[in-house]
This record gives sequence, C-alpha cells and structure tokens, in this order.
Amino acid sequence: MTLLTVPRTLHRHVEVGDVRVFYRESVPDEGGDDAPVMLLLHGFPSASHQFRRLIDVLGSRYRLIAPDYPGFGHTEAPAGFTYSFDALAGVMEGFAERLGLTRFVMYVFDFGTPVGFRLATRHPEWIAGLVVQNGNAYEEGLSDGARAFIALRPDVEGDEDRVRALLTLEMTRGQYEGGTTDPRLVAPDGWTLDQHFLDLPGRKEAQVALAFDYHTNVARYPLWQAWLREHRPPALITWGRDDMFFPEPGAHAYLRDLPDAELHVIDTGHFALEDRLPEIAPLVAAFLDRVWR
Repeated sequence: MTLLTVPRTLHRHVEVGDVRVFYRESVPDEGGDDAPVMLLLHGFPSASHQFRRLIDVLGSRYRLIAPDYPGFGHTEAPAGFTYSFDALAGVMEGFAERLGLTRFVMYVFDFGTPVGFRLATRHPEWIAGLVVQNGNAYEEGLSDGARAFIALRPDVEGDEDRVRALLTLEMTRGQYEGGTTDPRLVAPDGWTLDQHFLDLPGRKEAQVALAFDYHTNVARYPLWQAWLREHRPPALITWGRDDMFFPEPGAHAYLRDLPDAELHVIDTGHFALEDRLPEIAPLVAAFLDRVWR
C-alpha cells in the first residue's frame, strides 16, 4: 500500500506594526530549509483559505506561505487603518521582512497582483519567479465590467452603493461559479467563508475604500510592465478563460514583456484553483522545481 505524504500546515499570526497578520505555512518534509519557497497572495473577496487545497497538495515538498491582508480573513487591523493598495503592500512587505523571506516565487491572483507587483518593484531581489493566475497588469485584460468598476469614485452619487452591491452572497458565489464548466466541482465553503468575513464589522467599509483606490493599480501598469521587461523573471501564467473581470487577452499580454513565459489558458472562470486544481498544481510544482534549481 502506498502511503500518502500529507503536509503539516501551521496557522500563525505575526505583528507588522499595529496589524496582526494571520498566515498559513506548510512545513515541507522534503528539502528542509532548502525547499523552494512560494508566497501566495490571495484575491478579492477571499483570503489565504483560497489556497488551502493547493497547500495540501504541494506543501510536503515546498514551503508555501499564504497571508491574509488587512481587511480580509483572520488578519486584525486597527480601527484607524487606511485601506489602500499601497497600505496592503506595505503590510505584506513588513510581513516578508518579519519572516526573513529574502527569495521566493510569488503567486499572484486578482488583488494579489497589484499587491505583489508593488513588492516586486520595491524588492526585485526577492523575486525568484512569478506564477500569475488571473491577475491583470495590462489594459486589454480588463472587461467592460472591470472598467466600469475602476471608474467608480467616492464623490459620485450612487457609486458607493454600486460597490456595496458587489459585496453580497449572490455576487460572491457568482465569482466562484461564473465561467466554470461544471459548478459541481466548486465547493460552497469558499464563498460561504468569504461572505462571513465580508459581513464582519468594518469589512465592507474596507472593501469600499479599496474599490475606490483600484484605479491607482491601472495607473501603474506601465511601471510594472517596465519592471517585467527589465528583470525578465521566470513566469508561469495560468488563466481561467471565462473570467468575468479579467478576460483571456490579459494573459497573452504578458508575453509581450515576458516572451519566454509558460502560458496555459484553462476552460474555467476567475477562481481557477477551485475546479482546476488537478491541472494547475502539477504546473506549479514543475515550475518551482525548475526555477529554484
């Protein structure tokens, strides 16, 4: 009988300034301190739990670290915290420094992409490689719905209500099931837990603030593209073809600046790991092995 190797996953907090950051970290059985390290940066409206199955599959061979941002998941931020993408990246920068992460592959998805690219431009020496999954950094990767979202402003009557309309259970579930070929493969746990966190006191206000700040990410696209051209990090791009926010052209756009990137477009939606983990996990494992060597 073949014995399966199941990783030990630790669940911890670390203080970064006045933010108590929650994170998950696998303890690899293979390689010890020399095992490849990957920092997993989650999307909206989720948290580190979106990577729980990937960690279970790969965590025995690799050190996988998945934090929750301020305003998400189990991370605790003070009442006066100012929510912006610069602020989220600042906390993640401090988080990496507190854990002594000086070289890692970075997995970026959705909101994790603007957070991650801010880290990359501040600390290019940290980045051993990129795994990009439905994380946009190009204008052509924005759907009409995404462009309408980015155009929302706090001083326009009705725009805050439009943001809040996205923070309902129906919309959260739709992000998970939308674009999938078989919704039966998508467990309800993800959207249920996301909505639980969204409904906590102060969390919707945090998401409204981030929505109104999203345009700052688009303004930085040229900077991030220049960083990719200059540093040419090894890259694996896996992309759900039918993402309602970030359509397929956003995946192909990376090849302009990273012509050697490995690209896989998959028949699914935004949260591709939910139903396509059997396809994506081996790609990530092979990429980690290749890049780390």
